[in-house]
Amino acid sequence: MLILSWRTLPLDTISSSHETASKVPEARQGEFPTPVPEEADSNPVSTPKRRMSFSLSSTMDSVGEVEAAADKLAEEAGLDEDERFRVTMAVREAAVNAVLHGNEYDPAKQIAVSLENTGAALVFTIADQGRGLDPDSLPDPLAPENLLRGTGRGIFLIRSFMDEVHFRQLHPGTELTLVKNLAPADPKT
Repeated sequence: MLILSWRTLPLDTISSSHETASKVPEARQGEFPTPVPEEADSNPVSTPKRRMSFSLSSTMDSVGEVEAAADKLAEEAGLDEDERFRVTMAVREAAVNAVLHGNEYDPAKQIAVSLENTGAALVFTIADQGRGLDPDSLPDPLAPENLLRGTGRGIFLIRSFMDEVHFRQLHPGTELTLVKNLAPADPKT
């Protein structure tokens, strides 16, 4: 059974990627990292700040659930149809990579997913329990020898569609954080 929960968060619970990496404890072998404690927001702003976290089995059905949750969050954030498509495509690619390449469809392994609207950005984190990934070792999909390959463009698409992309090794596993900045509210309205 999948249980999803939404919580209102203060804007300062999400910091820059450098600060976040130092605040999140290292994961021990076979575990996902423990989240940083959160407090309730006593001063909400017009954009709803929400966070949803869950774990799913390593199946393509799970990829669809992650994609649907990302699309819903992007829609609630007011992204137009084209931008929603790019965000959900990037999140889908990250989930596929976690299930297929990270966990190798191993039913004993889970993917951990966190989706958040901070008010300033949409933040998506997907972690697998696989061998880990060195993003610098990936072949360039635009190199002439790779242009006709049918695979190998997921990370390229993710980087193209998102404002920030961060990798973190979990030993075992890889955590991928995708950030899409939201346009500031028009102060004239």
